This record gives sequence, C-alpha cells and structure tokens, in this order.
Amino acid sequence: MRRTLFLLAVLGLSTLSAIAQDNAVEKLGKAWQARATKTQAEQPKWAVPMYSPFPMVAQVFRLDYTRQRVAGGYDNWNIGGNKGFNFIPFSRTQIDVFIPGYILHGAKPSEDGFGDTNIIGKYRFASANEKHGNYALSAALGLHIPTGSYKNGAPSTVLTPSIIGGKGFGKLALFSSVGAAMPTSGTATSGRTIHWNSVAQYKVGKYLTPELELNSNTWVGGTRDGKTQMFLSPGLLSKIPLRPKDPTSRLSLILGVAFQTAVTSYHTHNHGLAVTTRFGF
Repeated sequence: MRRTLFLLAVLGLSTLSAIAQDNAVEKLGKAWQARATKTQAEQPKWAVPMYSPFPMVAQVFRLDYTRQRVAGGYDNWNIGGNKGFNFIPFSRTQIDVFIPGYILHGAKPSEDGFGDTNIIGKYRFASANEKHGNYALSAALGLHIPTGSYKNGAPSTVLTPSIIGGKGFGKLALFSSVGAAMPTSGTATSGRTIHWNSVAQYKVGKYLTPELELNSNTWVGGTRDGKTQMFLSPGLLSKIPLRPKDPTSRLSLILGVAFQTAVTSYHTHNHGLAVTTRFGF
C-alpha cells in the first residue's frame, strides 16, 4: 500500500512539474510574440526585398532558390539560398541564423556541396510607422563562417558591418544600405568588398509589392582591386495573411521572384534568377 501511495505521489509530482514547464514555455512564447508584435508596430510595413538588406526588423523563416549564369553559359544553383531564420529576441533587435545552401554547379569539375553559414545581428536605432513618419534606420553586423564543402564558400571568416535606412512616401518606399565585407585573412587575394544596395518598392492593392533593386560590389585590394560590378534587379513580392480575421496574428506566407541583370562591363555572373518562399510568424 505504501509503495502504491509513493508511486502515485511521484506520478502526481511529475505531472505537476510537466504542467508547470508547459505553462512556462507557453508564457515565454506569448511574451516573445507580444514583444515582436510591439516592435514591428513601431516601424513601416515594407516588404523584405529579394536581395538587399532592409532597415526593418522581421521574424520569418526563409528559403531562396537562386540561379547565377557564369562564364561559358553554365548555370549554378543555390538550393536554400543561404537563408534561414530571422528572429526578434529583444525590442528593436533582429538575429539571423542562416543555414548553408546546397550549391549545384553547371560547370565541371567543380564539386557540388553545401555553402557557408551566416549569423547576423541587427539593431534598429530609429523608426516610425506609416502614421507617424514612415522611416527606419538600423545597423547590422554579419559573421560569415567558412563551412562550405569543396570550396563552395569563402576561404576565411568575414565580418560585414553595415548601415541601412529608408523613408516611405505613401505607398512608395525607398531604402538603401552600405556595408563592407572584411575577411579576417587572405586579403592579398580576396581584398575587401564594399556593398551598396538601393531599393524602390510600391504597394499595389492588398497583396502585391513590385520592386526595383540596384545591387553593387566594389573591391578594394586583392586580385579585383578597383573593379565594380552592379546589377539591376526587378522583382515582385506577395504577402498572404494566413489568419486574416485575427488582428493579433502575424502568420503569413510570402512569395517572391526577381531577375538580376549586370549593368557594368565587369561582372562575375549574370542573368540571376531568385525565387523566395517565406513564412512569417
């Protein structure tokens, strides 16, 4: 009898502990989502662009599928696009954890394999939603980790600080970013790269956002010293709410497509195609 009572007591305590843990997890989840909702309510509802960094903070899971046409007319595909999770763990803060994409080479003997890992931290210094100024300003620091197999990535760790800002004018949004990719070694070959991106978006109806991006890289030092490549990238994005009747829900499906064309005589690739699938939460 005592053994039975003891077992029942242990079972009861275990059940209460599990319930308490479930409640703690539920409270943590609700607090996280409330913080993300409040943070996003303080900024414009601009679409996350296809290629460029953006000054808003977002919470999405993202997978891209990109094609780049390289010398000889061969196509290289990146399955996953080196994208992944964007989180809002704190007010005004975004942490990105991007998983390596799988790279398929059209030209042999290049080996197919996984690319690099990226972790990015962003802090939004200032912002206002469409009713109170329609602007955003942020800074970010990226950590590029050379995990690529068969040389499908950078030869060393790369740090990329950048600043991103934007201003909206009704349905029109204009934003731009400037940053520098700084390898921790091997700069005699790779040099350093200055990234500059500009985006123009226009909201059409409830679900469509056409955009035009200008994406530029300029090399300082290394074997490409002084060279610049620039791409013109028109695209189309569509955000579909998954719970449109719930005003507190941020669940959404975002689909997009874009095409890159080189507008400079020097370019490492051309005729890039990108397709994105994102789940906002």
